Amino acid sequence: MTEKAQKIRNIPIALPSLGIEELEAVKEPILKGWLTQGSQVAKFEAEFSSMHNVSHALATTSCTTALHSALVAMGIGPGDEVIVPAFTWVSTANVVLYCGATLIFCDVDIKTYNIKVSDISSKITDRTKAIIPVHLFGLCADIDAIKRVIPSHIKILEDAACAAGASYKNRFAGSLGDMGAFSFHPRKSITCGEGGMLTTNNNKLNIIAEKLRNHGAEISEEKRHLGPKPHVLPDFNVMGFNYRMTDLQAAVGMVQLSKLNNFIKEREYWAKYYTQELASLDWLIPQSVPKWITQHAWQAYVCYVDPDKAPMTRNEIMEYLQAKGIATRPGTHAVHMLSFYREKYSFKPEDFPGACACDQNTMAIPLHNKMVADDYEYIVEVLKSI
Repeated sequence: MTEKAQKIRNIPIALPSLGIEELEAVKEPILKGWLTQGSQVAKFEAEFSSMHNVSHALATTSCTTALHSALVAMGIGPGDEVIVPAFTWVSTANVVLYCGATLIFCDVDIKTYNIKVSDISSKITDRTKAIIPVHLFGLCADIDAIKRVIPSHIKILEDAACAAGASYKNRFAGSLGDMGAFSFHPRKSITCGEGGMLTTNNNKLNIIAEKLRNHGAEISEEKRHLGPKPHVLPDFNVMGFNYRMTDLQAAVGMVQLSKLNNFIKEREYWAKYYTQELASLDWLIPQSVPKWITQHAWQAYVCYVDPDKAPMTRNEIMEYLQAKGIATRPGTHAVHMLSFYREKYSFKPEDFPGACACDQNTMAIPLHNKMVADDYEYIVEVLKSI
C-alpha cells in the first residue's frame, strides 16, 4: 500500500455542505420575529415546485410526516392495503400503520435496489388502495412500468426522500405519481436540519394536505395574522396534525436548493470516478442505472458486495474500512427483518429474498460535497488493497 493509503484519515459517510450563505439567510426570520411557518416557507415551496415542475409543494417537518399526510389526504385507512418495497428506510412502512391500513411488502431488484415490478401484480387485491415506490439513493423507480401493472384507481405515492433533483424520462421525481415526499435530513443532498416536502399536481389532494399539516385549520397562521381579523380563530373541519416547517428551516432550505444542481453535478462526477476506478473489483457491484434515468441524484453511492466473490464478508469489509478511517453504512435495511415487523407479521428473511440479499450485502461508501479528490483517491486505493 502506498504512503498515501497508509496515512489514516477520517472520512465521514456524509457531511452537509453549509456555509456563510445559510448563516446569513436565517437572520431575516430572526430579526423579523416570525419563526414559524410564514413567508420563507412559502418562498421555499414555490422554488421547490418550480424546480421539480410540479403544481404544488408543501413544506413539512420531515419526509415521514409528508408521507403520512399524503396517505391521509388520499383517504387511506383501516381495511385498505398499501404496497411498500421491503428494502427501504423503516418510515416508508411505518406511515402505513399510522393510518391503520394493512402493509403489503413487495420484493426489490438487487441490481437497482428499487421495487421489483414483476412482483407487484401478485400483491394486488381488491383492497389495494396505494403503492409507495421508493427512489432509493436518488435513483427513480420505473414508474411507467409500475403504472402498467396496477389498476388506475391505485394511488402512487413516491417516496422521494433521497431524490431531490432526480429525474426519470425527463420528468422530475415528485411529479411522477399522485403525490411525492422528499427529505431534508442532513444525510440528504440538501438539508435544513430536518424537514420534508410534499408535492402533487392534484389540487384536491393539495388542499386536503395543506389543512392536515396545520391541525386541520381552514387558513394558515400567517394568513390569519396578516388578515383583517387576526383575533378570529379559524374553523377546524378535519382532524389534522402539527407538521409545519419553520421559517428558520425554510431560509436555510432556500439557500441549499439554489446549490442543488451543482451538488448533484459534483456527486455524479465522483460517482462515475468510483464506478470506473473500482471496475476491476469483480466482487463490488455498483447500483445499476437503467437507461430511462435522466438524472440520478446520487444521495449515496451504494454498491453490492458479492458474497460469492468477495475476499471478506460485507461486515468484515466495513470493519476494515473503518479501521482505515473510512466510514461506511449498509445501504439501508430490509424492513421485514426488523424486530417489530418480524414479530408482528412472523416474517422470515427468505420471504423477500431480494430485500434480504440487499440488507446483508449492500454498502454505502462516502460521497458528499465536503470531500476532496484526495479523499476519493484514498478510498479507491484502500478498497483495492483488500
